Amino acid sequence: MDVVEFRPEREQYAWTFGGVAPVATVTPGTVLKLWTEDAFAGRIRSVDDLPTASLQMPDVNPQTGPFHVEGAEPGDTLAVHFVSIEPARDWAASSTIPFFGGLTGTDRTATLQEPLPERTWIYHLDRARGTVTFQPHGDGPSIDLPIDPMHGTVGVAPPAREVRSSLVPDTFGGNMDTPEMRAGVTCYLGVNVPGALFSIGDGHYRQGEGEACGTAVEGAMNTTLLVELIKSGANGARTPAWPRIESDDAIMVVGSARPLEDAWRASQVEMIDWLGELLGLDRLDAYELLTQIAECPLANVCDVNYSAVTKVAKSLLPPVRAFGGMHAYLREQAAGQR
Repeated sequence: MDVVEFRPEREQYAWTFGGVAPVATVTPGTVLKLWTEDAFAGRIRSVDDLPTASLQMPDVNPQTGPFHVEGAEPGDTLAVHFVSIEPARDWAASSTIPFFGGLTGTDRTATLQEPLPERTWIYHLDRARGTVTFQPHGDGPSIDLPIDPMHGTVGVAPPAREVRSSLVPDTFGGNMDTPEMRAGVTCYLGVNVPGALFSIGDGHYRQGEGEACGTAVEGAMNTTLLVELIKSGANGARTPAWPRIESDDAIMVVGSARPLEDAWRASQVEMIDWLGELLGLDRLDAYELLTQIAECPLANVCDVNYSAVTKVAKSLLPPVRAFGGMHAYLREQAAGQR
């Protein structure tokens, strides 16, 4: 099994999905050990660092990659399995940003109200306890929160020569910001261009569903992942129209759009199709079943597109082998990398 370690220099960050030359070519089955910078590109380090003074738009959400996967062609499916996602620093940052977030006027929702004030919070990591500490600016207690590391951005190059900002989630993945993208899961992405050209970034030490203020506990990450390729038509599975995620306990789909109900609809339709593939159900039977078993955790309600997750517990289904049992296979391969 090939192992590739990569830590980008600042000039090697990717700021888009698509339109970027690959930093390396890897073969299916490769283990990648990667370092990713935080969404602020490391520029917010204290409570005195405010976004409008510290950030240089659009240079936010730097990505590590892209990686060209040998043999990947449009119509194939890329499987990215997260072996481990570990904080690379002992601190992380969060902030409110003018005209950004779910509970303020935005660039798309025009109002006469002033933007919320800027404020920065620094969270300190206690590695031994596995916690980060929320420290309010005003009165109130500090609160230790358990870490739950995840990647906000996982994606491939879009189709049709599109170049999309690393702030955008869509069919290619991108800035989905779902807490479900944690260690132990496999993400399935449809390949749109030769080599797939996938990148990751936007590490969060933890994030609540919805990412309400627009920023999580943003931090640099050390991440180990396995990359595999599923050729078109293999095991009867079709190329995902939207990103799919599989854990030991659930199958999930992430849909991204505005308004939020369209993101939800996209994830629901993709799950109906997935249940049809796995169980041999026609669309209406799958629709009826989904209605009774789906969970719908939010991912983000702040990005350029909103993201919603449709989640189905495996315990409610007959035994299924998504993509020919790829997740179980990658879990076995990952056991030797811990």
